[in-house]
Amino acid sequence: MPVERSVRPYLVGLALAVLLTAIPFGLVMTGAAPRHTTIVVIAVAAVLQVLVHLRFFLHIGFRTTPRENLIALAFAAVLICIMLGGSFWIMFDLYRRMME
Repeated sequence: MPVERSVRPYLVGLALAVLLTAIPFGLVMTGAAPRHTTIVVIAVAAVLQVLVHLRFFLHIGFRTTPRENLIALAFAAVLICIMLGGSFWIMFDLYRRMME
């Protein structure tokens, strides 16, 4: 039996993804908010964007996804955090050394 999928979840995901891209883009282009607020909005929108993609496009849900997939996803998230943390550590260390 073929699996029938509705187009509606994809359209909802697309609309949310475009909205979560347009909001930070608009804030940066117009300069409507202070710098700190803009950075926080970008970070929150990025996290929400990842969740939207996981839910609507990759069909990963916490109730319907096998445990092994969730463990692999958590492991990937930990690796990404380690890479980001290390990158920021190196950049800030280089910045500090160049300002001396």
